[in-house]
Amino acid sequence: MFVAIACELGNDDQKHNIYNLLLQYGFKKILKNIYESATINSNQLLRLKREIDRLTDSYDILRFYQYPMDETLVLSSLKEKKWRKMIIRI
Repeated sequence: MFVAIACELGNDDQKHNIYNLLLQYGFKKILKNIYESATINSNQLLRLKREIDRLTDSYDILRFYQYPMDETLVLSSLKEKKWRKMIIRI
């Protein structure tokens, strides 16, 4: 599965912690605040989301772009400590 993550983080400590976590999961930095991976599986992604949820606060925004996921594009976002999901059928 291909996953890209766009990050808007509130402070430098959280940036450092989240970016290191993404690198540990095999993501590569593509642009400033943009990471992507083509090798992550769904179990690892769920674990990553739980860890990110613990490291963020209500000012942080993260967007996950997952493709393919059952022939759909899945957009997940963490905003104000709430996860939201949008599914686009192809």
